Amino acid sequence: MAVPFSKVAIIGTGLIGGSFALAARGVLPGARIVGWDKSAVIECAVARGIIDEAHPDLENAVSGADLIYIALPVGLAIERLPQISRYAAPGALVTDASSTKRAIWAAAEKCFSDDVRFLGGHPMAGSEVSGIDAANASLFQGANYALIGAAGHDVSNIEIGRSEEHNGRVAAFLRLIEAIGARPLWMDAATHDRAAAVVSHLPQLLAVALAGVAHQSTDQTGLPLTLAGRGMRDALRLAGSPYSVWRDIILTNTDNLESALDRLCQAVEHIRANLRQRELEDEFASANEVYKILRNLQ
Repeated sequence: MAVPFSKVAIIGTGLIGGSFALAARGVLPGARIVGWDKSAVIECAVARGIIDEAHPDLENAVSGADLIYIALPVGLAIERLPQISRYAAPGALVTDASSTKRAIWAAAEKCFSDDVRFLGGHPMAGSEVSGIDAANASLFQGANYALIGAAGHDVSNIEIGRSEEHNGRVAAFLRLIEAIGARPLWMDAATHDRAAAVVSHLPQLLAVALAGVAHQSTDQTGLPLTLAGRGMRDALRLAGSPYSVWRDIILTNTDNLESALDRLCQAVEHIRANLRQRELEDEFASANEVYKILRNLQ
């Protein structure tokens, strides 16, 4: 694709930020990609060729960038928004990759003016392994990529931007997302957080709970874990994700998570109540249908 961004600033060069930098490098020839993070992290990113320049100073990283990609835990991202808005060049597009959207959207509305466009985003891509060492250019291939518009607007329409220049930058970012293999989906922040609670955040908590049960049930011989096969490993893949990645997600989407957990508890109670009856066929049929839908989305 043509180069719509001459300088791309990656704020947070972990798994998501590092992977985005690698993927963008492959489709934006000639673009200068800089990174901001802890010194050890950005030095590693430079050594691996993920970014061109390391900037431990946020102002230098952001200054003059056409695209500013924030890939920090949502709490830290919110803390940094005032600085980023102060240093961003007029006409720049600022976007984030946070896993919850309401809190950062509300904060961004207070920080950004007509000069700098903020576009909320969330790539539905990741790994149970975090950090710059796990970054790879193919992470976004086939992944849904949520983009956040204001509630009440036709969020599928680029014209939610404040000017033709802003709309052009958003349109260029959409092309970039598609070029790295992702599928953009427009929605408002509240809708995103309700949906993500069910399809992303609840599975993580379920994996943590299941791992806890397995750990508590394991005796000195290693059973039952030593008997586990691929099904258990697949079910517990998300259990490898660290709490540091999930703390802010849980804290900024608690209401939706509580609702999802309530529904899950009701479903588990229903299954337990019918263990001795031959009454679970409908539940298995419904589960099979959901699996088929998800499999066909790949």
